[in-house]
Amino acid sequence: MPKITDAQKETRRQQILDAALRCFSRDGFHGTTTADIVRESGVSQGTLYLYFATKEDIVVALADDRHQGEAFLSALAQSEPDPVQGLMLMIELYGKSLPDPRRLDQRRVGIQGWAEALRNPRIHASAVEGLSSVREAIVGLIEKGQQTSQIRPDVDPDAMARILIAVFQGLVLQITWGEPVDLAATGQVMRNMLRGALFTDASQEGVRP
Repeated sequence: MPKITDAQKETRRQQILDAALRCFSRDGFHGTTTADIVRESGVSQGTLYLYFATKEDIVVALADDRHQGEAFLSALAQSEPDPVQGLMLMIELYGKSLPDPRRLDQRRVGIQGWAEALRNPRIHASAVEGLSSVREAIVGLIEKGQQTSQIRPDVDPDAMARILIAVFQGLVLQITWGEPVDLAATGQVMRNMLRGALFTDASQEGVRP
C-alpha cells in the first residue's frame, strides 16, 4: 500500500475541516453529527477518526486554524516600523475581512463558538487564547506608540485593546445577522475616534482621513 505523504494528510485534514465548517454553519454544533461531516466531506467514518477523535476536536481545530490566520495579521501589523501605521493596518485588515462572502461560514461558526465557550471549558480556553493573542498585539503597538510620543500617555493599552476588539466583534455579529452595515462610514468614524482618544498631534499625519 503506498504511503500517504504529509501533504496528502494535510489535504485530507483540511477537507474534513471545510466540510465540518459548512455543516456547523448550516446546522450548528449540536445539530451536526460526525456522520453529517462524513457525508459532507466524502471521507469514511474511519478516516475521520484518524484525524479527529471527537466532534469537539474538530471544533477546536477550526478555532485554532482561525487563530493562526489572526496571528499572521497581528504579526504583519507589528512588523510596521511606525506603531500608528501598524495599528491602522491591523484595523484595516480586519475590517476588510468583514464583508467577504467567502468568510460567512467562518463568521457564523465563530459566533456559535462564543456561545459554546460559555459551557465547554476546552472551547473556552481556545477562544480566550486566540483573543489574548490579538489583544497582546494591539497592546504592544499602543505601548510602542506611547514610547515614541505618538499615542497619548494617559491611555490604558489593555482597555483600549479590549474596546477595539469589542467593536470588531459587534460588527461581526451585526454583519452575520445580515444587517446593512456601511463599513466605509464605520471605518471613518473609527479613525475619527482614534484621533480624538488615542493619537497625539505628532501622529496625526500618519492617519489617512
